[in-house]
Parts: sequence; structure tokens; C-alpha cells
Amino acid sequence: MNRTDSVRSRRSLRIPGRLVPVVLGGLLLVYLALPFLAFLSRTGTANVIARLSAPEAQVAIRNSLLTAPVSTAIATLFGVPLAFALARTSFAGKRLVEGIVILPLVLPPVVGGAMLLTAVGRFTPIGRVAAAAGVPLTGSLLGVVLAQTFVAAPFVVITARAGFGAVDERLEQASRSLGYGPLATFWNVSLPLARGAILAGVTLTFARAIGEFGATMMVAYNPRTIPTRIWIDFIAGGIDTIVPLALALLAITLVVITAVQRFGRIPTVVEE
Repeated sequence: MNRTDSVRSRRSLRIPGRLVPVVLGGLLLVYLALPFLAFLSRTGTANVIARLSAPEAQVAIRNSLLTAPVSTAIATLFGVPLAFALARTSFAGKRLVEGIVILPLVLPPVVGGAMLLTAVGRFTPIGRVAAAAGVPLTGSLLGVVLAQTFVAAPFVVITARAGFGAVDERLEQASRSLGYGPLATFWNVSLPLARGAILAGVTLTFARAIGEFGATMMVAYNPRTIPTRIWIDFIAGGIDTIVPLALALLAITLVVITAVQRFGRIPTVVEE
């Protein structure tokens, strides 16, 4: 066998190997896309405009668009500094802190909601004090924010930490050597360089918050958000009744995905 035949033989052996990941990945892609296509095929049977104009739907959309940005802002305000601390410092109990951050991601949301009730429910010390002050922590928009923040905040912490971890520490040291303090270095060097990862985390946090159902149902069944309204409509009338609100939620999610692709990269979550 000459050299050309040998090369052709090796190439023929490589082709099946390349096809395996393509076929397996293609099957998963079809499985992921099929529910979307099947669901969208039902939109013709639903009066989308009329249902979205209903007062109940309007209230749910308004509540979700009000609470999700607030939850995202809270998670970002406190989560980004925590992410920087985890990326740049070593301290006793660091593994415990990391575990606490990750725990809401692996807990079933309903369990997370139950935990919140044991901490801030009406019959807890914190809940009683808040209720006496006229600021109930459950059954209110504040309760929705608490639930959303609990389940969504880890996204911004984990993603931002990966972003800070990718920043060359020598650049921060150079800033310090020029006379800038820790806060100025963080603001002018670390934060801009990790901007893409942070924005990706913020958008993922928003997407998780606006779609939160389980913990919200436990902590604040009322007032309704889009996910809780969808559940109520499904129980009352089946799939066709939830199509309009589901489309609204899907549209918001698509905007979030576009933002992630524009401003940051989702893989930074796992690149550390």
C-alpha cells in the first residue's frame, strides 16, 4: 500500500468517528427543539391578543416585569462583590461559602421555598417583625422578590467569579503599584475586564428569576406572576389556555438569550 492509499484509509476510518458526535448531538437538538415546535403549532387555536389583554394576564406580566429586575439588581449588587472575594481571596470556610452559593441551584425550587418559609414566614421572628412593620415578607411582591433572588442569585455569583478568575492578577497588581487603592483597582481594572462574564450572569439571573415558579408558589402564591398564572390557567383550562402567557414568557426569554449572546458567553460559567 502506497502513502496515498494509507492516507485515504486513515481518513475513511476517521469519518465514522466524526459522525458519532454529530448524530448524538443532532438527536439531542431534535429532542430539545421538538417541544418548542409542538407548542408553537398550537398558537393558532388560542386567541393570543384577547387573552393577553385580560386583566389577570396583565397583572401577572406587570408583576413579573417588576419583580424580576429588582431580584436581578439585588443579586448583582451583592453577588458581584462576593464573586470577586471568592476569586481573589482564600479564607477559612471558603468551601462552605461556595457550597452555600451553589446549593440553591441543586435544590428543588419547592424545597427552597419551604426553607424560605422557615426563615421569613409569618410565624417566624423575622416574619412577625416585618408584618408588624407593615412589610409582609410572604404573600406579597416582596415575597416574590425574596423567592426569585434565592433561586437566581447563584447564577451571577458563579459566572462573575469565573470572569474575575480569568482576569490576569498582574494587571491588578500594576494598578496597585501606580497608587490606586483596592476599590479603585476593582472598579477600573477588574470590573471592566470581567464585564462580559458579569453581564452573562446578570442575564441568566434575570431569566431564572422571571421564570421562577416553585419557590414563588411557596412564599407568595399571591400576587400572581407569569409562571403562577400559567399554572392556574393550565389547571382551569388545559394547554390551550396557557399559550398566550407562555408565548409572552418565551419572548422575554428570547430577548435574554440575545443579550447573553451579545454581551457575554454562557460557557464562562464552566471555564474555571
